[in-house]
Amino acid sequence: MTRVGLGFDLHPLVEGRPLVLGGVTVPSARGLGGHSDADVLAHAIAEALLGALTLGDLGRHFPDSDPRYRGVSSLTLLRHVVDLVTSRGGRLVNVDATVLAEAPRLAPHLDEMAKRLAETLGLAVDRVSVKAKSPEGLGLLGRREGIAAMAVASVEVAA
Repeated sequence: MTRVGLGFDLHPLVEGRPLVLGGVTVPSARGLGGHSDADVLAHAIAEALLGALTLGDLGRHFPDSDPRYRGVSSLTLLRHVVDLVTSRGGRLVNVDATVLAEAPRLAPHLDEMAKRLAETLGLAVDRVSVKAKSPEGLGLLGRREGIAAMAVASVEVAA
């Protein structure tokens, strides 16, 4: 049986932090604020995987009150989620994700993001789609106050 999960994440842009998306450090004057490295792309994918097997959300598994997760790479968290999904009999099929950001321009970095995410997920790179869209100046994302990501994950499980 195929299960599908939907993930979303949003973090504010702040001074003094690197911008990490999909495990790639993107040149930017500001990075994302959060307890971990605040990689919204990795978080959205992890949320989608958890959702596919009704395993709650990232906060339930990696609470921001736990100092072990301060500054941790979100790819590490994503790997833990993959391990949890596979321990429950799930087999990842594919991931499709979109980053919503007014700036910086992400197109030059998308292939590297897909590659790093595929390695973390244990998937072939042709099963990991990463896209970027501009909010065209609309809302908090258009005002460059934050960056968001959404993802869909497909997981096969025994019926």
